[in-house]
Amino acid sequence: MELTQEQKNGVTVIRVSVRNLDASNAGAYKKAFAASRGSNLKVVVDLSAVEFVDSSGLGALLSCLRDLHSEGGDMKLFGVQKPVRVLFELVRMHRVFDIHGTEEDAVAAFGA
Repeated sequence: MELTQEQKNGVTVIRVSVRNLDASNAGAYKKAFAASRGSNLKVVVDLSAVEFVDSSGLGALLSCLRDLHSEGGDMKLFGVQKPVRVLFELVRMHRVFDIHGTEEDAVAAFGA
């Protein structure tokens, strides 16, 4: 899996380009995420291209968040499409993840 990343105000913005984050690519996502973030502890993830997340995909996102938290970092999400948002709310992950409407809001949340 290939993720694109860029730096904005000291925050790594990672863009997920797959439509489905599921059992078929969750492991690859975790490896690509770790490589993309490097040593940065402030990460924003763009999920605007993701239309479907299953339990494995959700587990991969949680694993990345847990890894960041263990190092004193944090991860924020934006661009969460309605079907994915519904899943997050159903399993109460909207309380675990800091979800923002725009990239600018997500990046700015690190400065607040």
